[in-house]
Amino acid sequence: MQKLNDVLNLIDSYFGGSQWFVFLLIGTGIFFTVYLKFPQIRFFRHAIRVLSGRYDNEKHIGDTSHFQALSTALSGTIGTGNIAGVALAIHLGGPSAVFWMLVTAFVGMTTKLVEVTLSHKYRELAEDGTVAGGPMYYMKNRLHMRWLAALFAVATILSSFGTGSLPQINSISNAIFSSFGIQHYITGAVLAVLLALIIIGGIKRIAKVSERLVPFMSVVYVIGALSVLVYNYDNILPSVVAIFGDVFSGTAATGGFLGATVAFAFNRGVNRGLFSNEAGQGSAPIAHAAARTEEPVSEGMVALLEPFIDTIVICFFTGLTLLSSGAWAEKHNNQFQQADLVALAGAYDEQDPSDRARVSDHILRKSSLPLFTGSLPVHSGQPEPGTVTFLHARSFAEDVVIKDGDKLFDGELTVTNGRIAFSSMSEKISISGKSLLHSAPLSTEAFKKGLLGDWGKYVIPLALLLFAFTTSIAWSYYGDRAVTYLWGSKYVRSYHIIYVAAFFIASFTDTTIIWTLSGVTIALMALPNLIGILLLHKEVKSSIFEYWKKVKEKKL
Repeated sequence: MQKLNDVLNLIDSYFGGSQWFVFLLIGTGIFFTVYLKFPQIRFFRHAIRVLSGRYDNEKHIGDTSHFQALSTALSGTIGTGNIAGVALAIHLGGPSAVFWMLVTAFVGMTTKLVEVTLSHKYRELAEDGTVAGGPMYYMKNRLHMRWLAALFAVATILSSFGTGSLPQINSISNAIFSSFGIQHYITGAVLAVLLALIIIGGIKRIAKVSERLVPFMSVVYVIGALSVLVYNYDNILPSVVAIFGDVFSGTAATGGFLGATVAFAFNRGVNRGLFSNEAGQGSAPIAHAAARTEEPVSEGMVALLEPFIDTIVICFFTGLTLLSSGAWAEKHNNQFQQADLVALAGAYDEQDPSDRARVSDHILRKSSLPLFTGSLPVHSGQPEPGTVTFLHARSFAEDVVIKDGDKLFDGELTVTNGRIAFSSMSEKISISGKSLLHSAPLSTEAFKKGLLGDWGKYVIPLALLLFAFTTSIAWSYYGDRAVTYLWGSKYVRSYHIIYVAAFFIASFTDTTIIWTLSGVTIALMALPNLIGILLLHKEVKSSIFEYWKKVKEKKL
C-alpha cells in the first residue's frame, strides 16, 4: 500500500499536484471571468430566477428540470470535499488554503457557466432515448477532436471511481466507525445495496432522490457548523484573519502543526477547491446536459450557482469551524494510517526549537533528514528509546503504542527508508498514538467543540452519509454517460456492477491512498476539458450575448 501511494504521489506531482496545473485551472477561470466581464456577478440574480422555474418548459427535450439538474450536479460536488477535503487542505496548507479554495470557487463560477453551456449545446439523444451530454460531445461535434473526447470519456470513468465512489464511501465508513463502532465492511455492504437500487433507475430516479436530499443535508450541515461557531464566537475573527492574513506569508508552526509555505497552501487550496466544486473538471456538465431547455446558456446560468453554494458557502463554513474550534492544530488519539507514517532515524524533541524547525523543514521538503532503515526492536509495545522518531500526519507522534491484535507487540519491525514493512508481518499489527488528524476524523473532532458537545461527533457521520452517498449516486451517472459515449448503452449495466463492487471494497481500504488517487484522476479529467473550452471561447461569448439579448427583449 505504501509503495502504491508513493507511485500515485509521484504521478500527482506531475499533474494535479504540480504548479502548472494549478495555474492552468485558475488561469482559465480568470481568463473567462475577465473575457465575459464577470458573469458570476452580472448574472447571479438571473441565475436564481432561472433556477426558480420561471423558464421551465415541459415540452422541451430533456430528462430533468433546471432545479433537478442543479440538485444532481450539487449532489455530485457536495460531498467529502466539503468536509474531509477542507480538513485535508487546512492540514496540509494551513488556514490560507481556505482563501485559495474561495478564489478557485469565485473564478470557477465562470468556468461552470462556460463548460455547461457548451456541453448542453452539443448534447445528443442516446440509443435508449435518454439525453447524453458532457464535454466529450462538444469535443466530438464542434471541435471534431474525437481523440480528445475519448480521452475525456476514459478519464471520466476513472474519475467516477477516484472522485465519486472510492473516497466517498471510505470517508463514510471511517466516520461511522469512529462514532458508532460499526465495522467498515458492514457500512459498505448496506450502502452498496442502496446505491445499486437507486442507480438502476437512471437519471430520473437519481434526480428525484437528489432534489430531496441536497437541500435537507445542506441545511443540517450548516446548522451543525453554526453550533460550533456560536460556541467559539471569540475565535471567529482570529480565524478569518488567519485565512486572509497568511496568504502571502505562509502559516507559522502552531501547536502540533509544523507550518506551511505560501506555495503549498496555494497548491493544496486550489487542488482541494477543484475537488470540492469540480469547476473545470467537466463532470457537472454531464448532469446539466439532461435539463429540459432549448437555451443552453440558461442552464449555464444555473450552473454558476454551484461553486457559490458548494465552496463559498459550505466549504467556508467548514473552514471556519475547523479553525475556530482549534482542532486543526491539536493532536488526538488515533490509529495511524500506514501511508501517513514515517520513521526518522534518531531521537527528535518537539519541545526543542531546533529539532522542531528541522523536522518542519523536512516535511515541507526544504531539507531531508535521515530515515530509519533496519530492524526496529519493540518491547511491550514501545520502540527502543532513542532509535526512531515517528511522524504521523505531518506531526510528531506521541504516546506511540504498537500492538499485535489486542496484545502489546514484542519483537522487531522491519523498516526500509522510514516505512514499516507491514506486508511482511502479522495482519493484526497496528500502531496508534497521538498526532494531528486530517480528512473526516479532523472535522469530527471540530464538531465536538461546539454547543452540541460530544453529540457533535454525530453531525459528521450524518452529513457524510448524506453528502458522500449522493455524490456516489451522481458520479455513477457521469460514468455511465462516458461508457455510453465510448461503447454504447449496452455496456452500462456492466459498468454499474463494477462501480458498486468498487464502492464496497473502498469502504475498508487505506484512506490516504484513496485521497491520493482522487487527485490524479481529477487532473486527468480536467485537462482535456480546459483545453476544449479555451479553444471555443469566442463561441461561448457570442452564445451568451445572443441569449442575454433575448432576455432583455423578453423573447424567452
